[in-house]
Amino acid sequence: MALTKQEWLDLEKKAHELRHLALQTTVWAGSGHLGGGLSVLDLLTVLYYKYLNIKVEDPKWEDRDRFILSKGHAAISYAPVLCDKGFNDPEMLKTFNLSGSKMGMHLDSNKVVGVDASTGSLGHGCSIAAGTALAARILGKDYLTYVVTGDGELDEGSNWEAFMTMNQYELSNCIVFIDRNHCMIDGNTEDVMKLEPLADKLVAFGFNTICVDGGNIKELCDAIDVAIERSKEKCKPTCILMDTEKGAGITSVAGDYHCHYMAIDDPTFEQYKKDLDAYYAKRVERAEKEGE
Repeated sequence: MALTKQEWLDLEKKAHELRHLALQTTVWAGSGHLGGGLSVLDLLTVLYYKYLNIKVEDPKWEDRDRFILSKGHAAISYAPVLCDKGFNDPEMLKTFNLSGSKMGMHLDSNKVVGVDASTGSLGHGCSIAAGTALAARILGKDYLTYVVTGDGELDEGSNWEAFMTMNQYELSNCIVFIDRNHCMIDGNTEDVMKLEPLADKLVAFGFNTICVDGGNIKELCDAIDVAIERSKEKCKPTCILMDTEKGAGITSVAGDYHCHYMAIDDPTFEQYKKDLDAYYAKRVERAEKEGE
């Protein structure tokens, strides 16, 4: 279904609110993986506020869609989403990653409501996703599995084994997103461990591969619509390769691998809030111009 201009604007507003909440959570925690959290926040917004078939009042509903954040350190953005949706008390964000909190730097599915898999040790989420998708097939369920992995995480060979499994069993009910922000903890991905030509590699591993601007809500929605339509038949899985920016929306750190993990003092916090407001204004302008 085509994204209307009003839907686009509503999603932009929600993403803006969540960016501010992720920033605030980083301040409450004292530090956090804000860079990689911001690069996937548009996707989290689109999935949780438009696509995922879930029930807040019944988080373990067996027919729900599954969501797995394989790059678990992006929980600095994921936790605000789960609180804003109503799965968890927003007050929990004030203790994010502090001693005694249920919300650690990587979210524990046994402690945080709405989390389908505990992640953080990189390279595991895609294998779990292949399992939940295969289980749906065996059980005759219609639920979809969505999994998000990072480009730095692709250095883990287990991801590629999972991709082979998805192809082998034609798991079109598993939709893979790769956060291609071009950075990892120690530097730019192409300096640490070259990935290109990444799209060609994904095609070779059996994916219907769609390349999108991961900071463009309309492009994300169009790609997800294609993946969902394909999921109705048993065929090769879809991978949505998202070209994103680490620290998206914050002028001084955007695209810089040094923002992988960061602490924020009060003057910097105030400047970052202004940056996010300006970023939102530009995005609204684009939606107003290009929306239908």
